[in-house]
Amino acid sequence: MKFIDEAKIQVLAGKGGDGSASFRREKFIPFGGPDGGDGGRGGSIIAVADRNINTLIDYRYARIHRAKGGANGRGADCFGKGAEDVILRMPVGTLVVDRDTGAQVADLARHGQRAVLARGGKGGLGNLHFKSSVNRAPRQFTKGELGEERELQLELKVLADVGLLGYPNAGKSTFIRSVSAARPKVADYPFTTLHPNLGVVRVDDARSFVVADIPGLIEGAAEGAGLGHRFLRHLARTELLLHLVDAAPLEEHIDPVAQAVAIVEELRKYDPALADKPRWLVLNKLDMSDDDSMAQLRVRFAEAFGPDMPIFPISALTGDGTRALTFAIAEHVERVRAARAPEQIDADDDFDAELRGEDSAAEGHSVSPDGTVYDAANLVELDEADLTGGPEDPA
Repeated sequence: MKFIDEAKIQVLAGKGGDGSASFRREKFIPFGGPDGGDGGRGGSIIAVADRNINTLIDYRYARIHRAKGGANGRGADCFGKGAEDVILRMPVGTLVVDRDTGAQVADLARHGQRAVLARGGKGGLGNLHFKSSVNRAPRQFTKGELGEERELQLELKVLADVGLLGYPNAGKSTFIRSVSAARPKVADYPFTTLHPNLGVVRVDDARSFVVADIPGLIEGAAEGAGLGHRFLRHLARTELLLHLVDAAPLEEHIDPVAQAVAIVEELRKYDPALADKPRWLVLNKLDMSDDDSMAQLRVRFAEAFGPDMPIFPISALTGDGTRALTFAIAEHVERVRAARAPEQIDADDDFDAELRGEDSAAEGHSVSPDGTVYDAANLVELDEADLTGGPEDPA
């Protein structure tokens, strides 16, 4: 399946049904009173995070998503039927942004998380709500509210504990093949990796972490060189960055230290917060370098990045040094997970409140005699000529 990590969609929620203004008319029952029912709620557009989906390809070609409107209320206390919500299943890690305002609408960071992308309009009130001791034959009802409409940008940021970055042909794909069951393409030319790859590294029966391999980054990526900064967003959720460096370049004029410094500068241009993440240097291709050269290289890296920078010499091809590295990563990830405070907010309660649209204090809203909140702009009052129909007449 083709990997798509960006898409633009339009969501249109359904309009709420209009309320009804009618009166009970039955034999031997004079002054039956108002019996107009409320309109049904319009359908909402809801996003749900699904771990069984790993691409946004479904939204690259289906860009308009529209929910149905609610049914109108009728006489005899008949309330209109609410419309069904439209469910959009998206990969875990999808970020939803309003294209008009730039505001973040939702961040689907865990499986099963739900978010309202466009809320359906509330149904209008029937005249049943407007009766009182001084208004026994109310002719007022309200029209249904319009549903929300939005232009949205979807961006997928893969969820991983560790992210790999480095120049092309530094050995990132070989490393992830060595420590996990992932099988990304490996070849002897640059930019073999064209989209992110995920691998699960299992240290033992009880400990594991996820590694994300992204396409190589080169100097000048901020100006569009190579594949640019397009895939760096997939490192935003990681807890640790592994900076793989080719410690034995085939061409003598290539300086591994200068390349590493250039990569850090590209990170800083893209996002300073990403450049400030914990980062470890991994000097790859130990099998092609002698001990003296590797020792000298470690000294140069310590001078360039400081003595506190963790440095791990490995050979992704033969596996030398990878076991010690993966155990160190597992310990780091466990410490980060233990330090992270548990969420105390009940997400389901927040979602239900958002779906209902609890905005009784909003400007422009009024309260009917029975205490129901409604939008004053939607209030309609009929005259006597409009009330000649039977109890089944819609508003």
